[in-house]
Order: sequence, then C-alpha cells, then structure tokens
Amino acid sequence: MITVSEAASLAETQAHFKAVKPWWDVLMDYLLIIMLMTSFFSATLLITMDKVVCMPKTPKLAKNMSNGFSEVVVITKPTPTIPKRIGHLTNLDFQQYRYVSAICYHKVVPWQSKYFPYLALINTLLLLVSSNFWFKYPKTSSKVELFLSILAKCFESPWTTKALEETSDQPPPEHSRQKSSSSRSMDYSPRTPLLNQIPFSFVPLSVPAILDKKEEEQAKALFEKIRHFRAHAEDSDVVYRVYVGQTIFKVVKVSIILGYSLSLVGSFSFHHLCRPGIQNLMGYTVFKCTHNLAFILEKLLLTYIVLVCVYAFLSAYALFWIFTRSLTVYSFEKTSEGPGFSDIPDVKNDFAFMLHMVDRYDTLYSMRFSVFLSAVSEGRLRELALNSEWPAEKLRQMINKDTNGRCELQLAMIPVIPKDVYELREIEVLKLELISSAKLVGAVSQLKSLSEIHIGHCSVKVDPDAFSFIRERLKVLHVKFTDLEELPSWMYSLKNLSQLFLSGNLNCSNNKSIRLHSLRGLHGLRSLSVTSNLSHLPSAVMDVAGQLSKLSIQNGDTELGVLNQLKRMNQLQMLKLSHCKISKIPVALFGLTNLQCIDLTSNHLKYVDELGTFQRLRSLNILRLSNNAICRLPPSIELLLNLEELSISHNNLDNLPVSIFNLVRLKHLDVSYNQIRAIPHEVGHLTRLETFAIVSNQVSALPRELFRCSRLRSLHVGSNKLTNLPPEIEQLSLLSSLDLMGNNLTELPKEIANCFQLKKGGIDVEEHVLGTLPPEIRKKFL
Repeated sequence: MITVSEAASLAETQAHFKAVKPWWDVLMDYLLIIMLMTSFFSATLLITMDKVVCMPKTPKLAKNMSNGFSEVVVITKPTPTIPKRIGHLTNLDFQQYRYVSAICYHKVVPWQSKYFPYLALINTLLLLVSSNFWFKYPKTSSKVELFLSILAKCFESPWTTKALEETSDQPPPEHSRQKSSSSRSMDYSPRTPLLNQIPFSFVPLSVPAILDKKEEEQAKALFEKIRHFRAHAEDSDVVYRVYVGQTIFKVVKVSIILGYSLSLVGSFSFHHLCRPGIQNLMGYTVFKCTHNLAFILEKLLLTYIVLVCVYAFLSAYALFWIFTRSLTVYSFEKTSEGPGFSDIPDVKNDFAFMLHMVDRYDTLYSMRFSVFLSAVSEGRLRELALNSEWPAEKLRQMINKDTNGRCELQLAMIPVIPKDVYELREIEVLKLELISSAKLVGAVSQLKSLSEIHIGHCSVKVDPDAFSFIRERLKVLHVKFTDLEELPSWMYSLKNLSQLFLSGNLNCSNNKSIRLHSLRGLHGLRSLSVTSNLSHLPSAVMDVAGQLSKLSIQNGDTELGVLNQLKRMNQLQMLKLSHCKISKIPVALFGLTNLQCIDLTSNHLKYVDELGTFQRLRSLNILRLSNNAICRLPPSIELLLNLEELSISHNNLDNLPVSIFNLVRLKHLDVSYNQIRAIPHEVGHLTRLETFAIVSNQVSALPRELFRCSRLRSLHVGSNKLTNLPPEIEQLSLLSSLDLMGNNLTELPKEIANCFQLKKGGIDVEEHVLGTLPPEIRKKFL
C-alpha cells in the first residue's frame, strides 16, 4: 500500500517539475491517473470477486429448458402429503461444484477476461514511468533541477523586478511603485500562477540605492551562476534527446495498447460451455458456466480504450510539436511578450529546450530569466553597485596632477563609469581603461574643464547630450584598441578636436574590413599620432593631409610603403616615422618646407647622403636618426645651419666628421652607442651646446676644446675608455649633470668643485673614484 507520506512526496515532486511540463504533459498525467484507477479497480475486482458458476448439462435438463436455466418443474402424481419438487437434482455436492468451477475457469474463460486488468495496470505504469523518465534519469534530472532552482531564485531576486521596470515602455508613477516587499509586481492571472505564491517588489527608479549590499551580492552571484549553468547546459542536448525518446516511446507504446485493446472489444462473454473431461469423476460430460465479471470488464475496457485514445492523440501532438519546432535554439527577441532585453544572444541545446518548455507553461518565466542573461541588465546592476562603492569623496582622492599640472582621473577595470565622476568639476583629463560598459551621459557637461579623454581597450558610448558637449569641448583624444569596435563612432565628428592618438591594428592587407573611417569631419585636427602596423598611409589620414601640422607613426617594425603621399602634407611641421623599416630618406620630405622636426628613429637607414638636401627646409631645427645602421655622416650635413638638435645614437659611426661642428646653433648633440674613438678638437666651435652625450663609445680622452662650450649643462661620457678628466672641467660653470660611470678613471680633479651647478646627485661615477676628492668637496656631491 502507498502511505500518505509517500503520496504527498510524489505530489510535491510533480509540483516541483510542473514549470517545465507543457499543458499536454499535464493533461496526460491526469489521464494516466484515471487509467491507473481504472486498471487498479479492474484488477481488484478480479482478485476479490472473479469466479465462474457451472452447472452440469443433461439431456433431460436440456429438453425441459426453454431458455438457459429456466425453472424445471417435475410433475408427479398428486399426493396430498408430498409437496412439489422444484429444480433439477444433479446428485453433486458443494465441493464438486467448486472443483468443476475452478477447472472450467482456467479451461474456458479467455485470457483477456482473466489478465486484461493486470496488463492494463502494467502498461499504465510503463506510460507513467516514461512520462517522468527525464525527471529521474541522472544526466537530465540534475540539469532540470538546477534550472528550476535558478528560475526560482530569479523570481525571488529584487533585481528582477527592478530590471523589468526599467525596460517597460511606460513605467507606472513613482508613488504607485512604492509597495512593500510582500506585494506582487503585477496582477495575478491564470497565465501567471507563480505570482500568486512568490513575492517580489517594485521600488522607485529615482531612488539610487534600491538594493542593499546583501541583495546586490546575491544578484551578482546569480548572474555568475547562470553564466556557468548556461555554458554547461549549452554544451550538450541530452535533455532534449531524452524527452524526444520518451515521447516516441509513448507513441509506440500507446499504439500497441490501442491495437490489442480494440481487438478485445466484444470478446468478453457471460456464458461458457465447459467440457472438463471428468465424466468418470462427476458423472457429467458438459457443464454450462457463467462468468460474473464479463459485463463490467467489457465496460471498463471501453472506458480504458477511450482514455488511451485521448492519450494517443496528445502524444501524437507532442511529437508533432517537437519535430515542427527548432527546440534546440531559443531567441528572446521572438518569444518575449512585454518588457524584456533585446541584447541576449540566442541560446541553444538543452538550455534552449528547457526555455521552450517553460514558455509552454508560462512565458513570464523566460522573461524573468532573461534579466540574468542580459549583459545590459548585468551592466546596470554593476553600475548600481559601483555607484555605492565609488562615492565622490573616494574618486576625488584618486585625482592626480599630470606632467603639465592638469587634474587627471584614471579609471580602470571597473564595469561602468561611476555617476559621481560628473561631480568632480575640476577634472581636465579623464582616462578610461578596460571598462566593460563605459558610457558618457549628459551629466558630463558639468565637467567644464574637461579637454582630454583617454580610452584604453573599451568601447565608450555617449548619449546625445554628452556628445553635444564633447564635440565642442574635447581637444585631445587617445584611443587604444584591439579591434575597430573599440574605436568610438562619435570620434569622427569631433569638429574641435586638435590632437588624436590612435594605437591598434590598422593593417588591412589581410582583412579588408579593418579600416579607419574618414577623418574629414575633424576640422580642427592638427596633430595625429598612430601606433599600428600600417602597410601604407590610410586614406582617412590623407583626408586631413592639408591641415595636419604634426604626424607621428610608430609602425611596429612593419614596412611602410608609398611615402610619396607625404608631399600633400604641406603644412606639416613635425614628422615622426618610427619602426617603419625605412632604408632611404623619403624624397617627399624635401618638399615639406614647413618642417621643423624630422624623426626617423628605429628604421633601417644606412647611408644618409641626402641630408644636405634638407637645406631647403629653412625651419628644420631638430633631426633624429637614432637606432638605425648609419655608418657615416656626409660632409653636407653642415648645410643644415638652423639645426639645434641632432641625435644619431645607436648607429655604426666610428668617427665624427669635422663638418658637424660647423652647426654652430646646435644645443643638443647625442652620438651615444656608436664606435667613435675620438672627439675632434673642432667641438669647441659649438658654443651654444647645452647637452653633449657620447656614452658607450671608445673615446680615450676629452679634448680641452670641449670645455670652451661654456653653456654646457649636461655632459654624458660614461662607458668609454677615459683615464682622466681634464682640470679644465672647471670652465663649465653651468654644468649640472655629469656622467662618468664605466671609464678607467682613477681620480677626479679637485677643480670640479668650481662647477657650482653640479650638486648632490648630479655626478655619476664609481664610489672609489669619487673618494679621491677631498672630504669637503666630496661632501658636496653625496
């Protein structure tokens, strides 16, 4: 017998899984209960009441019987003392009747009359097991139970209600949403049965702290749990296949049941003629028997067939629904009714199948589940939590001064931009890096001093009000990106932007979709810096060629070709082409008469005989050729009369031509990391020289003429072969930085004390060499 507790447990199990049972499964469960009761009732009747009653059949009896077992009257001579005898005497006792009935029950009663109720009971139990197999099979039940437990948590979470409120087209008034946590978010209806049981609350959107700390953490944990569950559920379709399999099994099984059940209609007989073959024992050959349950079994069979027919129709409909729908793909855009999120990608496999099943029960389930599948919803939750974690006081403490003395705020690796950022009106430079859902809102207009934004590996969106502000105010924009999606589309409309720095992959040789849009809308752009791997100058850059005054390209050791386009940049004043594998000075540079600075560092230059042609560039005062393979400088370099800075470090020079010292306007000369053996005496002609660096060469002595450069402030001669420092060092009264490390010096001249600008930390030399100075002088440098 089934106990009350076991029955209650079964009912609770069915209620637990009801959310993933479509209407036809629910109806089939009810049909199975009726079928089970019918078959159980039939089986009980067979056990308790099933029997046959048999009477012997004699010729005399047959002659006097007009119809069946009619009353037989034996007439004798009327005798006043002897009563009438009614019936037919058979000379059999009660035990003989029981014996005959038992033999005839097994001999003439057909199998369906004896075993059909049991067979119906077994078949009904098989259908019941197959209907709930996917709830019991370990590989499927674990997924379904976890899915339903997560679904229940989605209903219980206050964030679900808040997120759905925000997606409503017409949210209710603020006062109507201020309900207690025990009130329902919408009216109860038969299509939303769970709302009658599970409480959740609406709260006003205008209140910034709608969730307490614990609820925020629970919502975050639920997002993470659903993310892992989705990855697990989309990994296979075992739940879908098991459900399809059990549905096919039910269709086949119910077809078999219908086949043999229909064949039994009319086969239940009340009368049976029995010849048990026991004439020698009983004295009779034929017995007339009746089966007392034949009539009721016939009616129960017809009832069972009707129930099976309805069950078969529902099973066929379920199979038709399965094979006419794409149940392994689920789209929230197509199935959502009412408010929801449109940013959720389609789900697949078991996750999609369970969502389809939930929709058959109530579409509200998937709507509330979507809250925790949406990146937009997660971003809003993180924004809410972030706003409470990053108040204005904390953000103000993060403001630093950059090298130009401007107020700078850097935000990195957080979900969103805290809203209190817009209260820091002193911000001039805003740096945003690795922010997953960065968005500038209209409140950015409060930052009246903001003129520079740095964007690092994140896609920053702006609303219309924010765009109107930054289009007018933004002067400098830095963007680091890994793909073009991180390049903000609003960047191309910043009409007052003057400086643009781009860093990322812009090589379209392998991927034609990688390209910059036209920069023609940047009317105020004057400086462009690109750190990339270009194969040629993009057309977007050439769109602003005539207005640029500064162009910098650091190309990551990718060869940059087709440099003739540079001649269109006739307003260019500063040009930097670094790591571009340039082996020859571009001819196009000779026509850019406004150039003041040419930087060709880190290329493949070996011969630079064309340097004399730069005399056409009357404004040229800076020339940087470091990190190349230059082995000699041409004498024509002396024609660059206006040159003030010359850097040719990290090359292969073994001498300095005398002509270089005719550049009397030179203030900075760097020839470090070469193989120079000697410094010509003509170095004394550079009377305006302020910085001289000849580190890591093979110089063995410093010429005394060097110390005639009385304006020299920095002298770097480390890592050479110097054995002494001339006492004429005292002539460099403005000297404030002296590098002597890595030479063969044994002592320093005491005249170094007359370099009054050379103070503590200004001299770099070995301790034992510094120790040779008198204590009072040594103390000055320690």
